[in-house]
Amino acid sequence: MLNKFSKRPLAGLMLACLGLGATAAHADDTMKSDFSDMSTSKYLFGDWGGNRSRLADEGVTFDLGYGSELAHNYSGGDREITRYTDQWKLGASFDLQKLWGWQGAKFTVVVTDRNGRNLGADANIGNNQLIQEVYGRGQTWHLTIFALEQKFLDDRLTLKLGRLPVGEDVNQFSCDFQNLTFCGAQPGNIVGDYWINWPTSQWAAVVKYATTENTWVQIAGYQVNPKYADDSYASHNGLVPGFPSGTTGALIPLEFGWKPTVNGLPGSYRAGVWYNTSKGNDLYLDVNHQPIALTGNTALQHDGRKGAWITFSQQVTGTAGGEGATVFLNITSADHATSATNNQFALGMEYKGIFGRPNDFIGAAFGGSYASGYAAKNQRLINELTGSDVIVNRGYERVSEVFYSWSPIPSIAIRPNLQYIQDPGGSSQRNNAFVLGLKTSVAF
Repeated sequence: MLNKFSKRPLAGLMLACLGLGATAAHADDTMKSDFSDMSTSKYLFGDWGGNRSRLADEGVTFDLGYGSELAHNYSGGDREITRYTDQWKLGASFDLQKLWGWQGAKFTVVVTDRNGRNLGADANIGNNQLIQEVYGRGQTWHLTIFALEQKFLDDRLTLKLGRLPVGEDVNQFSCDFQNLTFCGAQPGNIVGDYWINWPTSQWAAVVKYATTENTWVQIAGYQVNPKYADDSYASHNGLVPGFPSGTTGALIPLEFGWKPTVNGLPGSYRAGVWYNTSKGNDLYLDVNHQPIALTGNTALQHDGRKGAWITFSQQVTGTAGGEGATVFLNITSADHATSATNNQFALGMEYKGIFGRPNDFIGAAFGGSYASGYAAKNQRLINELTGSDVIVNRGYERVSEVFYSWSPIPSIAIRPNLQYIQDPGGSSQRNNAFVLGLKTSVAF
């Protein structure tokens, strides 16, 4: 297994070999052409002397990138510090119809490598949602996608099998903001002990059926195993497509989706429910329906865990898919008896093409995550019985974020942001936090 000192240089070397090696066999004028295309290409390394386009025509496409998130705490917690975290992404897709004549089939593999530290934890802010969304799930290598996709019925029915993060297909949402409240599949933000989003994968099967050109329904099953949420397990097994022992059940989400056009502008609407067949421990009651804090008995076990979500995104001004404003609203609710954070909402907007720059955009959002009343009752009772003064989380952690995304060239985005976190963790006993952030991304 790679040690922590060798990871980043190796990732950089792999990217360099992929990009620069592709151009080495060509003449100097071809290489110069690649570099001159940087101002228009969506890839920093250009077309690899034409090899990237040639490989795509033959069925092989690449997804190579780097993202980093810098954050400085000006208030909140117990210290004013700066922390940095990042992620490398090395991915490829293989069109098996072009390569082997296997009609409607595609195989995708993505490996990620995370590094860095968590500002919220190091500054003792007490926040529930990550200030740097790219942190977490183990700062190590991960096998993020390892899956076969097969289409049937004139491409209306899609089946995926393999290792997948839940949010890769179900409850998809962008990750333009730096605070986790506004990033990715929202259920993973509040029940992340079993709804496992990027970069961790688990064995899964996803079936999606296009009911019309703009509507669909999909159902999936994901292996639920506590080891997938264990950072120490990831540090030793993150790259291995193994079958860990200790599986407790299956996460089964059902989603209905619609992509309408309103006044000529695109939208995306998703609604769904989920059920986790694993048993869940009650946060307050024991097996005899008495407070756990009083009896010390085993927690009452529920037969399963469940929840629901809606995700709404609609462009409201400008030209379709181009310049203009888009608004969004995400709402998720999980069962209160077993979920320490059981509700989250996020609403906001983005405006693309600001100041006449087609690749620049701004964003503003406000959201909240609600700490469970059941867990709060349990902690209050423990405090009364023991005379301790542990902070009780009961209420909303409210987060606001604004950013400006500047792209000097299409392959690079530099995104300074401001975050304000009110009642971190859902408690007014903690100081509010004001954070200056910088999110960057490079597509190679």
